[in-house]
Amino acid sequence: MAPEPTTTAAEPVPNVTAEPVSAPTAAEPVPAVVDASAPAPAVAADPTPVEATAPPALTAYDRDRLLTGTHHDPHGLLGAHPVEDGIVFRAFRPYARAVAVLAGEVRADLHDEGDGFFSGVLPLREVPAYRLVVTYEDTVQEVEDAYRFLPTLGELDLHLIGEGRHEDLWTVLGAHPMTHEGVRGTRFSVWAPNARGVRVAGTFNFWDGTGHPMRSLGSSGVWELFVPGIGEGELYKFDIARPDGSHTLRADPLARRTEVPPATSSIVTSSQYEWDDAEWLARRAERPAHQAPLSIYEVHLPSWRPGLTYRQLAEQLPAYVKELGFTHVELMPVAEHPFGGSWGYQVTGFYAPTARLGTPDDFRYLVDRLHQAGIGVLMDWVPAHFPRDAWALAEFDGRPLYEHEDPLRAAHPDWGTLEFDFGRREVRNFLVANAVYWCQEFHIDGLRVDAVASMLYLDYSREPGQWTPNEHGGRENLDAVAFLQEMNATVYRRCPGVVTVAEESTAWDGVTRATHHRGPSGFGGLGFGLKWNMGWMHDSLQYMSHEPVHRKYHHHEMTFSMVYAYSENYVLPISHDEVVHGKGSLVSKMPGDWWQQRANHRAYLGFMWSHPGKQLLFMGQEFAQGAEWSEAHGPDWWLLDPAYGAEADHRGVRDLVRDLNGVYRATPALWEQDTEPAGFQWVAGDASEDNVIAFLRYDADRNPLLAVSNFAAVVRPDYRLGVPDDVPAWHEVLNTDEARYGGSDVTNPHPVKPEPHPWHGLPASIRLTLPPLATVWLRPA
Repeated sequence: MAPEPTTTAAEPVPNVTAEPVSAPTAAEPVPAVVDASAPAPAVAADPTPVEATAPPALTAYDRDRLLTGTHHDPHGLLGAHPVEDGIVFRAFRPYARAVAVLAGEVRADLHDEGDGFFSGVLPLREVPAYRLVVTYEDTVQEVEDAYRFLPTLGELDLHLIGEGRHEDLWTVLGAHPMTHEGVRGTRFSVWAPNARGVRVAGTFNFWDGTGHPMRSLGSSGVWELFVPGIGEGELYKFDIARPDGSHTLRADPLARRTEVPPATSSIVTSSQYEWDDAEWLARRAERPAHQAPLSIYEVHLPSWRPGLTYRQLAEQLPAYVKELGFTHVELMPVAEHPFGGSWGYQVTGFYAPTARLGTPDDFRYLVDRLHQAGIGVLMDWVPAHFPRDAWALAEFDGRPLYEHEDPLRAAHPDWGTLEFDFGRREVRNFLVANAVYWCQEFHIDGLRVDAVASMLYLDYSREPGQWTPNEHGGRENLDAVAFLQEMNATVYRRCPGVVTVAEESTAWDGVTRATHHRGPSGFGGLGFGLKWNMGWMHDSLQYMSHEPVHRKYHHHEMTFSMVYAYSENYVLPISHDEVVHGKGSLVSKMPGDWWQQRANHRAYLGFMWSHPGKQLLFMGQEFAQGAEWSEAHGPDWWLLDPAYGAEADHRGVRDLVRDLNGVYRATPALWEQDTEPAGFQWVAGDASEDNVIAFLRYDADRNPLLAVSNFAAVVRPDYRLGVPDDVPAWHEVLNTDEARYGGSDVTNPHPVKPEPHPWHGLPASIRLTLPPLATVWLRPA
């Protein structure tokens, strides 16, 4: 157990009696700055003046430490304390001209000791309920004394923090408006174990934290101060005295609201939001994600419709996504970040939705509206690294704290950022609690974890000599493995129905295996629910970039994914990373003229939606945007303007995406057994000369769907394909070449009956007309 938080000064206050005395009693509620309706204090309307005697002065040592912000226990010196001849009151009010004590029926002016210190001894037997009257040059304030309050954090909280096991960390660290000992105010607390002292600075003290030093709560490394009269909307930072005595002004690592960048202050906040998504939350855990339909629309919120706030987005995004039939949206990182050009992937405010689009409750409203529309919400989560901004996490308390103390382990070689020290229990706690925080406080349905590969390998993007092997001589980052396992296990235990998704690009064994199941490598699984299939993405896009006449030489690029399809639970991603930085949009990757490009685009989407695995499509690709994405202006919505000449071309692709999602959701064969080999059967996997790929998908009851893609630019009439012999007839349920999608309208309009002619290793066969550059789906008639 962690020791009791200490409130003993470095040197004892002179003349303090050793006899036990009553603890300070709370005054009646005090009117906070934010609440003028609070009851009046229990202080006499016309108190009797009493003369206070001068106590022994503070030692020069304590005085200097308070003035320089390096005292670990200001509460042991300031406030009210029993002494031999009464109660000594000491206030530290820089810039004040006078300070008096109001206690019941009496008022006593304190002696001015200089440098903002005021003190006096009153002939009282016990510490009373009292307030201070502080006189400045142009105003007089009657206030509560922050240094008369007991700590707001209990022994259990400090023990859990010290052990790195406080799963609700955001409820005890940061800034929290609250009523403490009958008084309204805000509790500030921060983890800074290397600090010589910590003060709170903000709008309430004109950004001078001199008069608001915090106390150290023992070996936990936590500093705490309850400031009466402070409420929501106040800006603040922590003024930290580093080990070398210099000061740094830092944003709160657990701030739940921030200023709009480029401003960097934290903001005191509490949620007043009332959710209306109980029905959604009750249903989302009914079926595991890998056995459910999962079709994801990836969105960069600031640029989807530039200029819209969270609440304005809530009026447009759910309707758009619902119309297109996607089951989920994935939001690119919404946690606060200073540089918009990072798209949110360099986070400084891990517990705060970006203020660019509104308040945290505004973001809750957006999630709520999506849920009410039947749409799940995934968000990108970035626990791998953080930027070096001097006001944020880097060397937070003067030494490496959140980052690894070894510079080679701390510096991320690719992005100029710092990697978290996953082996430090408090840092791991910060991140695990953060994952739970988004799911519980914002009802997020899934976390897509960014850059997992960079976390797993000590030699990631490092040359020999730039990394040190682990204790077994290997290149695996054992600390990161343990962190990911703990994070996944905690999220799945705390948040039923939530799914975690790994963006992991290597062949790491067991990304989506349970943490308690060991694999061939000797490691337990990482415990993710799903993993991005980067291999499928790379290979299939490479195939599609070839001219149709050359595709027969690259046929394996479309079929190889089935060799490893069941090694993990996969998502097929066409994400923002594939349509930026000179890579071009999805349609622009396709060969041929404009008609052929769109046809290839449609055929590829049909293939993607029928391939085992869930699917993800980045915004703008659903209507074949020609230009690659830019966060500066977002999707080219003008392409869907009826006044634009080629509007029909783009609307046709969008209509196809809507219908793909519609048929997909209504066809369990396309999603129920995504992770089971029984859900897939090749029909034609080797027809490279024809550029044809055909396979069957099955649901748990063996109901089939036949998917056929013709990636040649010619029509193939009477193309024979093997089928089971227990289906009387097949009918076409989707054809990407239909005229309404912009195709040549080569279709199979009538039911197709099987012939007792074995083909492709199956007992029967059908003959289809395959349209050019198209995908066709057929179901039993």
